[in-house]
Amino acid sequence: MNIVDKVRTAIQMLKDLSRNVDAIQLAVGRIEAYQRHDNPSRNVRDYEFKVYSQWGEDGILQFLLRQIDPKPRIFIEFGVQNYSEANTRFLLCNNSWAGLVIDGSQGNIDYIRRDDIYWLYNLKAECAFIDRDNINRLIERNGISGEIGLLSVDIDGNDYWVWQAITCVRPAIVVAEYNSLFGPARKVTVPYQEDFVRTRAHFSNLYYGASVAALAELGSQKGYTLVGSNSAGNNLFFVRDELRGDLPAISPEQAYVRAAFREARDERGVQLHLDFEERLKIVEHMEVYDLDRKAAVVIRDLR
Repeated sequence: MNIVDKVRTAIQMLKDLSRNVDAIQLAVGRIEAYQRHDNPSRNVRDYEFKVYSQWGEDGILQFLLRQIDPKPRIFIEFGVQNYSEANTRFLLCNNSWAGLVIDGSQGNIDYIRRDDIYWLYNLKAECAFIDRDNINRLIERNGISGEIGLLSVDIDGNDYWVWQAITCVRPAIVVAEYNSLFGPARKVTVPYQEDFVRTRAHFSNLYYGASVAALAELGSQKGYTLVGSNSAGNNLFFVRDELRGDLPAISPEQAYVRAAFREARDERGVQLHLDFEERLKIVEHMEVYDLDRKAAVVIRDLR
């Protein structure tokens, strides 16, 4: 066997190994979901497990689906990078949902389109930099409008403003990322900037998004109830009011969790391993928009 054939064989073996690992992940996820069927708890954190999600979102979404069984089974998720780690991939592969994913990197979209899931399942992948003026057009040009099952909002920046702008779809469930550095009580978000990029907005990567209270109020305005959050301290879960049934509503204070993950960077881009107060200190001079006061405030004053 010559060197070219050896390389081809090695590549094929790696592909086969990847498929086998993926099959094992799916099988374990199905077992996890089944084992939680009889749990009487109504706290979504009690149902966390990870298959493809970054944290425990896969398990929480399986729990919520058992409560409301949304139809049609269509999702939209943006800010997915290469989609190997995402809130909706388990829905696609385990529950046979269809969906649209959007990311601003053409490289990431090309990776998704080369992945086996792109022909195995009904998935569309769109490369676009999302803002509040183009989001409805991006969704509609992919043939999606009206009722859908799930919307997952995670763009590390204008999350509040983009969710506010979405009018072309009515998701049953919304997953929205929050920034725990902004605290549990004040309704604040980064000011809208069309070309907002987290790494450019502040070197630390800590200045982005909106607070729990801001997203909870926006959800209420759009007809959604906050029903839970993950234990990692970064994602909120909303259910449309008329579908909520006996799922208990929770307050922003109940949903709030101080994020323990340490993603701060220094001016050279080197990762820092700082605790919560140290991370807060880095961005305390930055301004956020207070939705109640309709004015800019400094993060240090949120306390």
